[in-house]
Formats: sequence, structure tokens, C-alpha cells
Amino acid sequence: MRSLLDRSARGDQAAFEGLYRAVAGPVYGVALRVLRSPAHAEEVAQEVLLEVWRSAAAYRPERGTVRAWVLTIAHHRAVDRVRAARASADRDHRAGFLGLTGGDPPDEQAIGSLDRRRVCRALALLSAAQREALVLAYYGGYTQREIALRVGVPLGTVKTRMRDGLARLRAALPSEEGGPGTSGW
Repeated sequence: MRSLLDRSARGDQAAFEGLYRAVAGPVYGVALRVLRSPAHAEEVAQEVLLEVWRSAAAYRPERGTVRAWVLTIAHHRAVDRVRAARASADRDHRAGFLGLTGGDPPDEQAIGSLDRRRVCRALALLSAAQREALVLAYYGGYTQREIALRVGVPLGTVKTRMRDGLARLRAALPSEEGGPGTSGW
């Protein structure tokens, strides 16, 4: 593998193809283990292999094998992706608590806060599978098909979970008129 990397560093595309075949699977595996999302793992694997092509000359044999070098790059890139996603979610969460999301008048903010608490309590009554499907759809912006792929279940199962979950939410949340189950969803 070392000679393939050395030749890749000199711009030999055929050598890089051989190196790619040798490390693409393990790179994807490392990324998938860290990210737990096939789509994100594919993106990271592509970025890593592009970085290997661009920085092949930076490899230092005294620091480890080619395989270890490439897999270390993959691991670091995947961890960076997780940290970036977590930091973004934390920023969004803090912005919501600081009231930076809309500038509504205080009375509307108070009502919205009460509504959010009621929805959170109602969501807690759902099964984990129903809650996950609804949260991914309404808060994550995923389609039912994307949820099925992400969760690894058939599309029909996602549709059933969402339908049943929405029915339970309707029953748990009072309507504008105050009666349960007639919220107009």
C-alpha cells in the first residue's frame, strides 16, 4: 500500500485507484461506526479519500502504516462532523431559549411556551418509535421516506407510527375550545 500512496503523491491516478480499492471499505466502516448514518458516512468517506489524494505527500512512514494514517484521517473527520452537528444543535437550542427566534410579544411567547410544554408532555405519552417518527418529521423536517431510510424500517411502518402517534396526540392535547381530542389537527 505504501508504494501506491507514494505513486499517488506523484499524481499517478492508476495507483490511487488501487489505493482507493484497498481503503474505501474500511474508511466507510470507520465513518459509519462514528456517525451511525450511511448517508453521512458516505459523505465523510468521500471527503477523506479526496483528502488522501490531495495530501498523499504529507504521509510520514515513521508515524505508522498507510492504512492507519488513512483510517485516522477518517476517524478525525467523522468526529469533527459529529461535533459540528452537536454544536449547531446546541446553538439552535440556546437561541430558542433566549427568545431569538421570532421577536413575538411577551404574551404570545408565554402562550407558546405553555404550548411547547403541553406538546412535550403529550409526546412523552407516545411510544419511543412514534415519538421518534413525529420528532424527525416535524422538528427534523424529514419526509416519511427519509425517516424510513434513517431508522431502517419499512415506509408503511413509519406511516403507521405517525398516524397512531398523531391520534394519541390529538387525544392528549386539548383543543382551542377546551375539549380533548378535537384540536383540529
